[in-house]
Amino acid sequence: MEALLASTLTVAIAEIGDKTQLLALILAARFSHLSGAKTAIILGIFLSTLANHFAAAWVGQWAISFISPELGRYLVAGSFFAIALWVLVPDKMDEEQSRFYKMGPFLATFILFFIAEMGDKTQVATVVLSAKYDALAMVVMGTTLGMMIANVPVVIAGHFSAERLPMTLIHRGCAVLFALLGVVTLLF
Repeated sequence: MEALLASTLTVAIAEIGDKTQLLALILAARFSHLSGAKTAIILGIFLSTLANHFAAAWVGQWAISFISPELGRYLVAGSFFAIALWVLVPDKMDEEQSRFYKMGPFLATFILFFIAEMGDKTQVATVVLSAKYDALAMVVMGTTLGMMIANVPVVIAGHFSAERLPMTLIHRGCAVLFALLGVVTLLF
């Protein structure tokens, strides 16, 4: 249960202001004229995140099996500290991927989210959380739930703007959360 809760909270907070959350906003606005688009976008986010985070968690489980538990603990803690610093640099959306829009809201969302998550801090966090907790299913469920908690309201609201949120405060709070996870990993 700890793996599920830690993964959910960590990713939900880390996702605020992330490029994939901005992508959710762009997709919701882009397809707002289509009936059922919000459902298709939410389903695309869910399935893409599930696939991406399953692969990331599997890599975390696989990689940690090659090193000693003591070294693994230091590497996981160091990774949490690195993510804490990384999260202080807010993401900006890269150029639009308009060729994918022709595929419709579900496929465009699935493909664009999968690509956007590659090497993203929430994907890296999934690798690290999986290595720390050795509970692949709970980590994948938690990180996917965290992504949904952060992105579904953006899709539903559509007109919602991330600029209205205190992004600096949110990023600092998220950095503190990752740093605390690093400290807890070192101590326990």
